[in-house]
Amino acid sequence: MLLTLLGFGMVLTFMTLIMTRRLSPLVALIIIPIVFALVGGFGPTMGTMMLDGIRKIAPTGVMLMFAILYFGVMIHAGLFDPVVGVILKLVKGDPLKIVMGSAALALLISLDGDGSTTYMITIASMLPLYKRLKMNPLNLTCVALLASGIMNLTPWGGPTARAASALHVDPGEVFVPMVPAMGLSIVTLMAIAFWLGLRERRRLGRVALPGEGLADAAVPSDDESTGEHLPTMAGAETAELRRPQLLWVNFALTTALMVALVLGLLPLPVLFMIGFAIAIVINYPNLAHQRHLIAEYSGNALAVVALIFAAGIFTGILSGTGMVEAMSRGLLSAIPPSLGPYLPSITALLSMPLTFFMSNDAFYFGVLPILNEAAQGYGISAVEMARASLIGQPVHLLSPLVPSTYLLVSLAGVDFGDHQRFTLKWAVLVCLALMGACLLLGLFPLVGQALAR
Repeated sequence: MLLTLLGFGMVLTFMTLIMTRRLSPLVALIIIPIVFALVGGFGPTMGTMMLDGIRKIAPTGVMLMFAILYFGVMIHAGLFDPVVGVILKLVKGDPLKIVMGSAALALLISLDGDGSTTYMITIASMLPLYKRLKMNPLNLTCVALLASGIMNLTPWGGPTARAASALHVDPGEVFVPMVPAMGLSIVTLMAIAFWLGLRERRRLGRVALPGEGLADAAVPSDDESTGEHLPTMAGAETAELRRPQLLWVNFALTTALMVALVLGLLPLPVLFMIGFAIAIVINYPNLAHQRHLIAEYSGNALAVVALIFAAGIFTGILSGTGMVEAMSRGLLSAIPPSLGPYLPSITALLSMPLTFFMSNDAFYFGVLPILNEAAQGYGISAVEMARASLIGQPVHLLSPLVPSTYLLVSLAGVDFGDHQRFTLKWAVLVCLALMGACLLLGLFPLVGQALAR
């Protein structure tokens, strides 16, 4: 009981302090777990727990650092200019179209299953337009995160593979039937983007009457509306750093990197290190240009990697003290036996707060097997439980334990707590839409067979 209270108390204290801006996420991730570990009497072993947490998360930190550098090279070289140019020309100066275009771009890029890639390309491409039109960047971070949360359900995204491994089922059997449900979630996301864009259009005074375009006075010039000549997240775009003649070479290199990533040919950190080394030598053999680009992105890389290592302390203490296990068992014991037949729906709903408060590994390898074992007595299959466990992923990405989310807010220049407050309700809505679609399609039952009889 004490560990359960300490665990929930630690997480809630952390969330309260960063959402009220009393502490920065970096400081809170270090200080709060240390205080609660001392209160719980874990002082003598606390150092070992923290180092274990840092070791486990270190590969993620290395991967993100070199992913930032790799895609920084590609952004400067102009790899994404053709796609971004088409989207920017379509959205013109309309805030509604800009938010919907942001969502569409994020969905497309999220197909690789890597949130970091999605955020870097989407933010670098769209943020200059948001700044020029004085739009709220929280709209951009919101739709980018929701898109990543939906597309993260692909087998190579992570959660599906974890759920399948934990319950010893085929990932394809879990994922393929969920594709139509993901489609409904995408429709929900685009509806949210439409609403957010409409709200921005009205706030900025760019309101179009039915059948009419935007007022000429409210529409930016051609250069403004297409985003041309605007600075990127990395600084001013210069012709000197553009490499249009290497467009197909960079495309082939990035495609090869994504294929190697999906096939798991090498660990992710190693793949991005190799990819970055090849990319910068091919595009910028001049050492002065190399130093300039590395310095350009070092600020973002340092901010993100520092947060990741700090998160290692948080997760190390959360796991090492046994708080995660106590929290999961405490929640499970609160489910009365009469609700047993509803375990798939309960699992779907619990996946939102549980994957928010703990890592995906802790949820899928610690909590899900226990829930699945209880569900077997009600005629509920392991595949159905695996699908139900994936519902909460859009909310999961708002967790302070997700490294890529720090990259998102850092690139967009928004406060982490503001991003959470702005996005949470929309993330819950997408999760409920995904759950409703799964129930309608019979991907997991509302009520187990034992009760139905």
